[in-house]
Amino acid sequence: MVQGTTSDAGKSTLVAGLCRVLYRSGVAVVPFKPQNMALNAAVTEDGGEIGRAQAVQAMACGLLPHTDMNPVLLKPNSDTGCQVIIHGQVVGNQEASTYHDYKKTAMQAVLRSYQRLQQQYACIVVEGAGSPAEINLRANDIANMGFAEAVDCPVILVADIDKGGVFAHLVGTLALLSESEQARVVGFVINKFRGDIALLQPGLDWLEQRTGKPVIGVVPYMHDMHLEAEDAVANTNPQKTDVQLTVVVPVLPHIANHTDFDALRLHPQVNLQFVRLGAPVPAADLIILPGSKNVRGDLAALRAHGWEAAIARHLRYGGKVLGICGGFQMLGQQVHDPLALEGEAGSSAGLGWLEMETILEAHKQLKQVSGKLAFADAQLQGYEIHMGVSTGAALARPVHWVSGQAEGALSEDGQVAGSYIHGLFDHPQACAAWLQWAGVSKQPAYDYTQLREQSLEQLAGGLRQHLNWKALAPYLPAGFLPR
Repeated sequence: MVQGTTSDAGKSTLVAGLCRVLYRSGVAVVPFKPQNMALNAAVTEDGGEIGRAQAVQAMACGLLPHTDMNPVLLKPNSDTGCQVIIHGQVVGNQEASTYHDYKKTAMQAVLRSYQRLQQQYACIVVEGAGSPAEINLRANDIANMGFAEAVDCPVILVADIDKGGVFAHLVGTLALLSESEQARVVGFVINKFRGDIALLQPGLDWLEQRTGKPVIGVVPYMHDMHLEAEDAVANTNPQKTDVQLTVVVPVLPHIANHTDFDALRLHPQVNLQFVRLGAPVPAADLIILPGSKNVRGDLAALRAHGWEAAIARHLRYGGKVLGICGGFQMLGQQVHDPLALEGEAGSSAGLGWLEMETILEAHKQLKQVSGKLAFADAQLQGYEIHMGVSTGAALARPVHWVSGQAEGALSEDGQVAGSYIHGLFDHPQACAAWLQWAGVSKQPAYDYTQLREQSLEQLAGGLRQHLNWKALAPYLPAGFLPR
């Protein structure tokens, strides 16, 4: 099990890399995260949803994502509440205090998934959540040491040196664990190191002497490597010399599946900017309204920060607007939530750029889809995760055909489009067609899925080189040699 001193310490990345090394070495390996709190999700082969990071880790193992890989998923829809998903299906909304009591039930779901995976795979690489030293969450813990203790699992503790304070993070985290939990930690990994390792060595020696635990590896900062984020919105973009399209995406308070835009962020001709609400809305060729876990609440936030007027101005000057999932719903005339699924029951006026309205229903639609674009000769692959059903005249002008059915909507003037499908830009043909719609005529060959695969290989290569595999050998299948 990989646990971290903080969120975003490198747990997801280290698990993905370990999975790829084991997979390339012929081991039947599977990723597992007992509990995930994230708004980036993926649809699984068994018709459920799990955290996006676990879907990427499944790819590292050469597997299709399955709900047993992440049996408990929490999707925040307010500051104190979240949608609770067990084995890929919604069981309801709960406040934090209520869920704390529900953890005993959730733990049973976790253990059932873990036992099923044990029967199928030679090695399970487990990812923790947040930090094991969050004292207020220790009771009934199912995400970190509570799980590790329940199944007798060894733990690697990882920390991010790029953020500073790495020795304090490691020593402090270890000190706050119980004696049995401390004994469970078999070593440390330091992530994202830049510079001369010789200058770090005195600190490594001190750390080992102070704790009695080995440093299993110091992983260098890997430039130009990309894996989808578990939850944090990317704040850096690669340098580009041939930008032909500027895309702006507002960072909604409950933004969901912002990994939809990774393919654009890495595209050599696209300057994609995530813009925080409250910041000036920059000039753009295309504005994309992203998915949301609280559509009416995020729509109100957009209005409060001037985005409604900014979008109207953008369209007057000939710009394009695309809404995905919750963003698609916002582009209609009304959004209704009669069952209080995402907040208080009620209705909200949409932005009115598409002639349709949406009703949120209790049944969540979860499916992987493939088809073709309606306005271009291009194939499409993606997935749907939404609780809304949209109706109206705008849907008679679809943007996609999926299994012979119309999907999405396009305005009469062709400036505004919307779709429920996530991953629109992941497939190279669909990405090229959408960029052409937005104004990019000549495009180089570009395949985002190939970039992701290259990143997994780069990560595995770095771990093969920089981890002490002899120190890990007691916890791996007999005779394992990293390849």
